[in-house]
Amino acid sequence: MSVYALDIDLPHKWFQTPQGTRIEALHNVQLKIKQGEFITIIGPSGCGKSTLLKIIAGLDTDHQGKVLLEETQVVQPGIDKGFIFQEHRLFPWLTVEKNIAADLNLKDPDVRRRVTELIELVKLQGFEKAYPRELSGGMSQRVAIARALLRNPKVLLLDEPFGALDAFTRSHLQEVALNIWEKNRTTMILVTHDIDEAVFLATRVVVMNARPGTIRKIIPVDLPYPRKKASSSFLELRKLVLSEFERVEELELIDSSGI
Repeated sequence: MSVYALDIDLPHKWFQTPQGTRIEALHNVQLKIKQGEFITIIGPSGCGKSTLLKIIAGLDTDHQGKVLLEETQVVQPGIDKGFIFQEHRLFPWLTVEKNIAADLNLKDPDVRRRVTELIELVKLQGFEKAYPRELSGGMSQRVAIARALLRNPKVLLLDEPFGALDAFTRSHLQEVALNIWEKNRTTMILVTHDIDEAVFLATRVVVMNARPGTIRKIIPVDLPYPRKKASSSFLELRKLVLSEFERVEELELIDSSGI
């Protein structure tokens, strides 16, 4: 088996506007991700980050090129690819444990055991019978993460799942995500606008250019876990990532102004 969990080679991804104009969303995106890596992707709005995630998940197949998941081409969604959206998308009429089980039967001992393990992993003990309306935003996202992990996906894709949360809850969920990754070593890809979050979580940070989305730079994060955001080594890496991100924004302004 290849050491790569994902091998991405996307020469082009186009969208067509209602007016008939073709817009190139992604251009020559090539990325190899090793088994058990934690990749974060940052870039300006509209650079194709979420589109890239949907292509990896098999939710968008209208593109040139291919994505290989453990040497098998991705052609459709499947249980081998967990996806967590910006909003939790829980079923409001189901309890926490039934939301995690989804279409599986909780009366099955194996399903019950796995759901119990995941509730402990995301630290929701005592809320098994609660409904989404009784949960905070952060708790709801933890349920969504547990549901995505139930079938042991080969890759977990996270599309800015912490973006709408307050700073304290966001920090807590970053720790939860790291805890899950360290215990399971699931290959994880997280799209974010938060540079601190990108550096705090990742083994590598992918910085994307805008219009069309291309990979500007891939920055290794060779810091031991757990990481301290106030440490000099963290701040140096943050400065490096920020400088690349600011350069992307400068190029976008130049492009939009026609200079």
